[in-house]
This record gives sequence, structure tokens and C-alpha cells, in this order.
Amino acid sequence: MSIISRLFKGLGRTGFRLLILAALVGIVAGTGALVFYFATNSVEHLMLGKIGNFHPPLEGTPESSFINFVDGLSVPHRWCLFLIPALGGLFSGWLVYKFAPEAEGHGTDAALEAFHRKSGIIRGRVPIVKTLASIVTIGTGGSAGREGPIAQIGAGFGSFIATKLGLSTMDRRILLLAGMAGGIGATFRSPLGGALFAVEVLYRDPEFEHEGLIPCIISSIVAYSLFGAVTGWKPLLDTPHFHFDRPAELILYLVLGISCALLGVVYVKTFYGMRDLFRKLPFPDWQKPAIGGLAVGIMALFIPQILGSGYGWVQAALYGKMALWVMLVVALAKIVATSLTISSGGSGGVFAPSLVIGAMLGGAFGASAEILFPALTQDPRAYVLVGMAGFFAGVANAPIATLIMVSELTGNYGLLAPLMLVCVVAMIVMRKNSIYEKQVAGRFDSPAHFGDFVIDILEGIQVRSLASKGRKPTLIPEGMTLPDILDKIATAKTAYYPVVNGQGLMTGIFSVTDIRRILNEDIPPTLIIAGDLAIRNVISATPEEHLTSVMKKLTARDLDEIPVVDAENPQKVLYMMSRRTLLAHYAEQVEKTKQDFQE
Repeated sequence: MSIISRLFKGLGRTGFRLLILAALVGIVAGTGALVFYFATNSVEHLMLGKIGNFHPPLEGTPESSFINFVDGLSVPHRWCLFLIPALGGLFSGWLVYKFAPEAEGHGTDAALEAFHRKSGIIRGRVPIVKTLASIVTIGTGGSAGREGPIAQIGAGFGSFIATKLGLSTMDRRILLLAGMAGGIGATFRSPLGGALFAVEVLYRDPEFEHEGLIPCIISSIVAYSLFGAVTGWKPLLDTPHFHFDRPAELILYLVLGISCALLGVVYVKTFYGMRDLFRKLPFPDWQKPAIGGLAVGIMALFIPQILGSGYGWVQAALYGKMALWVMLVVALAKIVATSLTISSGGSGGVFAPSLVIGAMLGGAFGASAEILFPALTQDPRAYVLVGMAGFFAGVANAPIATLIMVSELTGNYGLLAPLMLVCVVAMIVMRKNSIYEKQVAGRFDSPAHFGDFVIDILEGIQVRSLASKGRKPTLIPEGMTLPDILDKIATAKTAYYPVVNGQGLMTGIFSVTDIRRILNEDIPPTLIIAGDLAIRNVISATPEEHLTSVMKKLTARDLDEIPVVDAENPQKVLYMMSRRTLLAHYAEQVEKTKQDFQE
């Protein structure tokens, strides 16, 4: 049997269907990436190129003019640049806060929150609003990237199609990730990096959402192929032929990794500090992106390199066309500009600005290393590429995906060893630092996997071990009338009430919800007795039963409580066991497991 046939046999019918849907999601993600790409370029050409006369170097074109671009920025044109980002922020803010407030900020975080805490559900309008707002934000010079909006477009469609087809929550989450992978893989022409990013960025710890890896790869391949067929197959950035053959130079790369981590802390603190500052401003939320845009415009009067995605300046640095001090200034200014653009409520991603900041840091570091340690430094321009990857790996806690993405978007694999070192060092030096605040530490901490770990941790524990935490049942005689029932349960602490016969044996059970239901039938309360309220098919547990079985029963019927009965006499109620008690015990076991693991 071939490897492929064994793979499909292992996937089963449901898995094969998921792969077909992942391919469909990839088509939509790739189409969305194309629309976003051309629309953003068109708006940028009109607003910054035609009106602002701003023509920065282009990415992917090493022969592009890297000098004298500022010469065309006469005073009138500089004043245009001063106003254009504010106009973009005004429109973006109005659009987002009127139609989909959750679309503000960088879209990757919204997708992460949907995966972990919202059962993979993204409102249908969010990707549309996010797309339009981000096109305007980036096209008018906002310091933001494309990966957040594209990730949300793909993730939104994955969520939509799973919901429409009535798929399980887990399948919806997987298609959400497939959408992210497709969008990112296409936009950055990085099919493998996009797939790995979608399954790695969910967690701060070095973990992957392995269930989603194959669908993410399928989606990313399809989206990348569609995007490349229209826009071409060249990598996003053109680079010299870098290579690594001096092991001693790893000392310098180690220091670069630490530098990336330290500047990453500055970036994250500035980003979220700016967000907190904007939240305190006494202006309507929809106006705040315009204020942020105005501040970016003021900065652009002095440092126009901060406008837009900034890939052209990375391209310039890769060919050694930027001075050391300029790269330092741009790195720091880009941190502030990105924070002003996105933290004010503007719409866009943080991936592109992070690459620019890292590239400028790496370029400045490489130029300094060449001056201070010429014998160790092989090519100072190589540090631009490595700095790009190291900085983003540090702030995103996604070292594997980042080093692959940067290799793919530059088409340069000659620096894999330094890339691996710098990405890992940048991540572990400042372990808890992350630009994605919706990340969770690991699968263990994700609500998406709560049920998995509940079953694992509660396996083998019997109900009798929690008998002391069970509640005394409030038994209701079959013939008791509704007024008397209400008096009796008024002070009861249980959620369900077993109904018993004259011998005290359970014949049914009811809840407060059942009382409300029967009251709507317009029957005099004195004519309603407990036997009328009782549900005869009682879901119960025995002391010898395992907690895993009880949790499955509670979850399957969405019950808050279950009666524990005598194994020899299933009609004899011993006590009531609540879902809250089981979850509390689960939390205790989780904490104990964590402590044991750490020890």
C-alpha cells in the first residue's frame, strides 16, 4: 500500500471531507489575497503615489532606485503626507466601529480568540469590514501589514463554511486555521511557512495544533498556487546570495538574537501601552484611528520611511543601500508608528512592521559588527535577513514558522543555521513577551482542548472519591403540589430535584426550567403535582463509576447536576454531583499535574 493511500485510509471519510473543504477554503483565501493585494496597491498608488508624490523603493526589485526619493517631496507634498494617514484612519475607524467593532486592531489576534474561546465562530461581516478598513489604512500610509486582514478573511470563510455545513466545533476550528494558512501562505508567497504559522502561533510554548497541520498545508498550497498564477512566482524580496560557512560568526548571531528579544519587549510594551493610552482619550472610538493617523502623518514629515508596509526599505537594506544611523532611526520610529496606527483602533497586521523593525535592527547590528569585528563578520547585509526573522520570532513566539517564512519570502536558504539560532534565542530570552495577547501558553491552557484534558486527567477516578463534596438531594414526593414544591425548593442548593414514591425511591426528576415550562400551560398551580413535572428517563451515576463517564453524561445532555444512586438499587438516591464540583476537582488535578511536571 502506498504512503498516500495509507494516509487517506488513516484520515477516514470525515478526514477526507475536511481536506476537500480545506482546498475550497484555500481557493477563497487565495482569491481574497488577490483582491486585497490589488486593492491595497491601487489605493496606495493613488493616495501616496499620485497625491503625496511618495515613491519609496519597491520590494523584489534590487535595481530600484533607493536614493533621492525624498527629493520629490516638496513642502506641499509633505503636507499631503501629513494629512493622508489621518483621512485613512477616519474612514477606517468609522467603518469598523459602525459595522464590526471586533475588526479593529490586528486580525490575527481576533482569529486566535475565535479559535480558543469562541468555538471557531467569526461573524460573517467581520472579514469584509476588516478587508475594507485595512485596505484604506495601509493604502493611506498606515504602518500596518497585510497578514492580519488576510488571516481573518481566510479564517472567516473557514468558520462560515463549517457553520453552514453543520460541522463539529473541532472541524470548524481546523477550517479556521486552514483559512489563516491559505491567506498568509498566498500573501507572503510562503506555502509551508503559512501552514506552520497557523498551527504554531496559537501557543506561546513550542507547541503545534497538529490536528490542523494537513488541512493547513492543503489550503496553503491551493491559495499560494492561485496567487502565484496571477502575480508571479518570484519571492517577495530579492536578496544577494548569502551563505554561512564561519561557525565563529554564530557568536555575533547569538548577540543579535538577544538584541531582537530586548527590542521586542520595547515593541510590545509600546504597542499595548499606546492602546491603553488611546482608550483613556475622551473621544469616540471611531475617531481615535484618525488621531493615530494624524500622529503618524506628523512623524512622516520627518521620517517618511515609516509610511506603509515598508518592504521597500527592507529591500534597500538587503543590498546595503541604507546608512547605519538611518536604519536605527527607522527601527525605533516604526515601533511608534505601528503602535499609533493599530493600537489606536486602526486595522492592519503586525507581521510586516515587525519584519521591517527586525530588518533595520539586523542591518544596524551587521554594520556595527563589520566596524567592530571585521574578522568575524562575513557579510553585514546578511544580518538584515536574520534580524527580520529573529525579531518576529521573538514577539510572536513562532520560531519554526518564522524562519521558514523568511526563507521562502526571500528565496534564500543559505542562512538556515543562523536563522535557527537567532529565532530560538529571541523567543526564549523573553519567554512571556508576545505581540499576540490572545495566545495561550499551550494546549493545556486552551479552552478549545478543555474536554480533551478533562477526560485524560479524570480517567480512573471514581465518583465515590468525591462523595464528601456531593450535595444532599432535595427529594420531592410524587403527590406534592406546585405551591408546596416552590416552598420546599426555595432554600435548596441543588439544581435538580428527584421525585420519589412512598418508599422514598426515585421515579423521576425535574429542574426549575421544567417548572417554568409547565407554568406556561395555564394550569392552576394547585392542580400540578410533582409527578407531572418529572422526567422519567433519569440520567444517573453510581459511586463506582469513573468521573470520565459522568463528565461525558453531563456534557452530552448539557446537565448541571446528576443524581448518584446505589449500584444495587438504582432508584435510591445517595447524593447529587454537580458539574461545578467535577470542574473544581479537574482544576485541582491540573494544578497538581503542572507542579509535578515542573518538579
